Amino acid sequence: MPPMKPLLSFILSAFLLILANLNTTAQNRKDTFRIDPSNPVLPPPKHNSEDRSKINKEPVAEFREPTGHFKGNFIVKLYETSKTMRYRIDVEYDGLPGDDTLRFPDLGTLPRPILKKGTTPLSCIIGFLDNDNVFREVKLVAVTPKGNQFKITTLRHWHVSTHYRLVSN
Repeated sequence: MPPMKPLLSFILSAFLLILANLNTTAQNRKDTFRIDPSNPVLPPPKHNSEDRSKINKEPVAEFREPTGHFKGNFIVKLYETSKTMRYRIDVEYDGLPGDDTLRFPDLGTLPRPILKKGTTPLSCIIGFLDNDNVFREVKLVAVTPKGNQFKITTLRHWHVSTHYRLVSN
């Protein structure tokens, strides 16, 4: 029977030599690169055009909730504007109209606005889906506790940082 120590050390040496060669080969490939986290070199981000080529006259999103009053419903509608990242918000509560504007961050894709039911009765959260299909809230439209008016509150401001991260401030 041959001695085990020399055979084991030969196998271990061969294995380490193969691993070292694989690492050198990977470093020499042109499609492999390292990024310095303090100064990453990233391709320039994609941007949407500033102006919208075709404006949809119909609401792109709508939220409707009955108020229980004879005058009407709580309605929130979102409309496109001539600017790609900007929208107009139209609100109606028991015949009382109101409006506001909204700007979404430029994620390099067309905005995907979403209207969701809020946590309280007669409330609506306006937001968007990011590139990972995560809902990001922007504004809250809610009827006041007394029920005689509604208010529109900004919940968060979003922007895209230079490192492609969606940031709330």
